[in-house]
Amino acid sequence: MKKEEKTLVINDLVEKLNANNKIYLADCSSLSVEKVNAFRKACFEKNVSVQVVKNTLLEKALEQAADSRLVELIPALKGATALIFTEVGNAPAKLIKEFRGKDERPILKGAYVEETIYIGDNNIDALANIKSKNELIGEVIGLLQSPAQRVISALQNNAEKKEAA
Repeated sequence: MKKEEKTLVINDLVEKLNANNKIYLADCSSLSVEKVNAFRKACFEKNVSVQVVKNTLLEKALEQAADSRLVELIPALKGATALIFTEVGNAPAKLIKEFRGKDERPILKGAYVEETIYIGDNNIDALANIKSKNELIGEVIGLLQSPAQRVISALQNNAEKKEAA
């Protein structure tokens, strides 16, 4: 690859890193071609973007990214690296856990989710349990509606008792 091509790839990676705040790094090496294709298909169905990148180019892109915290992911760049972008913070972690089944791959190398850096596969459960923005909003709305529903129910029961009397 020529220097100009490398520069273009690095610039493209920097744009993607700056445009996304939910970034995962995974190791899909030693998976068969069929399994890699199945993993990519599962990611596509969940609106998760997967791209295999060279570690040296990704390292330079991480150094040039707008968010300086991304450089903390550099130590995770060993072996083959799949760069994963998503809109839902826990989607890639859930996909990796589901896809593994009996295999040990893909392995989570690192992630940047909700302005926090996670390094290592031992964080897969924590990442899978992160709630999305919509899930949190739904919970808050449910909590806010609960007392109001109880008051309304109590008032209706009181009105029914008065009518029956």
